[in-house]
Amino acid sequence: MPSPYHSPPSLVEPEIRRLDGVVREVSVPPLVARVTHGSLADIPFDNATEAPGEPVLSRKDSDGGWQDVTAAEFAAQVLAVAKGLIAEGLAPGDRIAIMARTTYEWTLLDFAAWAAGLVTVPVYPTSSVFQVRWILQDSGAVALATETVAQASALGPERDRIPDLRHMWVFEKGHVERLAERGRDIPDQEVAVRRGVLGPATLATLIYTSGTTGRPKGCALTHGNFFAEIDNAIELLYPIFRTKTSDAASMLLFLPLSHVFGRMVAVACLRARVRLGHAPSLRTEDLLADLASFRPTFLLAIPYVLEKVFNTGRATAEKMGRGASFDRAARIACGYGEAVEARQHGTGPGPSRSLRAARALYDPLVYRRIRKALGGRVRYAICGGSPLGRRLAAFYAGAGIEIYEGYGLTEATAAATVTPPLKPRLGTVGWPLPGTRVRIAGDGEVLLSGSQIFRGYWDPHAGGVVDAAPDGWFATGDIGELDDGGYLSITGRKKEILITAGGKSVAPAPLENWLRSHPLIAQCIVLGDRRPYVSALVTLDLDGITHWRQMIGKHPVPPELLVDDPELNVIIQRAIDEANKLVSRPESIRRFAVLPVDFTEEAGHVTPTLKLKRAAIERDFGKEIESLYLKP
Repeated sequence: MPSPYHSPPSLVEPEIRRLDGVVREVSVPPLVARVTHGSLADIPFDNATEAPGEPVLSRKDSDGGWQDVTAAEFAAQVLAVAKGLIAEGLAPGDRIAIMARTTYEWTLLDFAAWAAGLVTVPVYPTSSVFQVRWILQDSGAVALATETVAQASALGPERDRIPDLRHMWVFEKGHVERLAERGRDIPDQEVAVRRGVLGPATLATLIYTSGTTGRPKGCALTHGNFFAEIDNAIELLYPIFRTKTSDAASMLLFLPLSHVFGRMVAVACLRARVRLGHAPSLRTEDLLADLASFRPTFLLAIPYVLEKVFNTGRATAEKMGRGASFDRAARIACGYGEAVEARQHGTGPGPSRSLRAARALYDPLVYRRIRKALGGRVRYAICGGSPLGRRLAAFYAGAGIEIYEGYGLTEATAAATVTPPLKPRLGTVGWPLPGTRVRIAGDGEVLLSGSQIFRGYWDPHAGGVVDAAPDGWFATGDIGELDDGGYLSITGRKKEILITAGGKSVAPAPLENWLRSHPLIAQCIVLGDRRPYVSALVTLDLDGITHWRQMIGKHPVPPELLVDDPELNVIIQRAIDEANKLVSRPESIRRFAVLPVDFTEEAGHVTPTLKLKRAAIERDFGKEIESLYLKP
């Protein structure tokens, strides 16, 4: 296990390979030795041996406070629940599905299942009954743990179609505690034996891709995949995991544990003994209250969350009559962040005296309020899922929150690239994670190789796992480019590249990401495949629209009444004009339509991680799309 942590590692420069003067491959050597024995199941017990009294988790109590859980206490709970799973007859290699929000019980059951030699299968709590049944059937899960009775009851009519499912447990009914009681007669040695036969090559989890098209596929990740990912991330991101301040490192997780991103960072926190808390509710008031009471030192976020915090801060300032002051503070923060970046790369002297003074002036007025909204102690954030954008990354850096932006996918056990400390390049997703190679294929597709790349996709009809990278390179389906410094930028999805009727290739992601950051826009989908020009469908952000209506002296109205609002359309057109500056004339958005509803997971228009399901959107809004190509 990596030692908890002393001096920062020296930054290892990437090895860059060019073809015809263009960077085609970048690699960074691993910072830690490859794990050759043991499994993730050992982490709680190693922590209990090395630092039994150190808090490794905090659990929210009924009064809203946080109770620390020491390494020794957590290991004892993991052991007790693992013995309960054994007492229930679960055998090594059996799959157990977990369907819940981000809760303490989720992490406890995850490690207990590993200690019992099982394979965990995450299921989004927002999944439809059909999706749940498919995952349980395909994985052959013998047990399912849900957070609520309602989740378990919804599956009732489908039980006969899931013949392997023998056990169902519900968190809110105290079944995790009951499992611990059930295993009292199982000797501790039984768990030790099961842990002892696990190794880095053993299957740890099947994570089903959310699926923007078709049925989701189970990604088979091993214990070794996780070790390669988290050990190198812990060493590389030393400011996060080896806090340099008097505040002990802590992280409040609110992204779903059903997704590989949240799951990986949760495991990394246990590995590095960073105190971990869980926030199950994403309602704004609930999350803000949890952040204020837990006060984390770093966060895991997707761009949507950071955009929301920024836009809310802007709206609050405007209500107080300080909108212009906020905008000036934002420009100063962006300039400061960019000046620091230039100094780190040796291309500039850093922030000038006047810029430092201006930043100091606005820190208590604006930046401190932004940090307070995130709990008051946050200094770092790991951001992934989609590009954050240079402007917002620079703003947060200038406001005192350093963003480590990364790129990855389930098949790579989360991150494949990440911003290197002390050498960020704003607007990119960084260098390869140590131990990883990134290659750009001839058609622009990003290829990955490394020890964290999964074994393959689960296929019960083929006898288990089917290798997805027989030549050692996994084709991601993403389109990207490497700059001269080895930094990766993602420009779109291979399957989502639009080819206009005029033969122009258009990557929709840059336009969509820019527009989504606008305070009045919730989602945007760019269209134009086999069409004469590029167009867009836009949905409205309810909070932003409500604030805008108040500021112009009008009452809030439902979105469906604003579709043809001339004032709103002027604002949206300005935003599109700004976005169009990112691309050439043939790639620019010519026409748009505002929809009366948002794209939601419930309607099948986005995945649980807010990725657009293009086929479903184009099907359900076909009439609106066709209207964009009728002569005005």
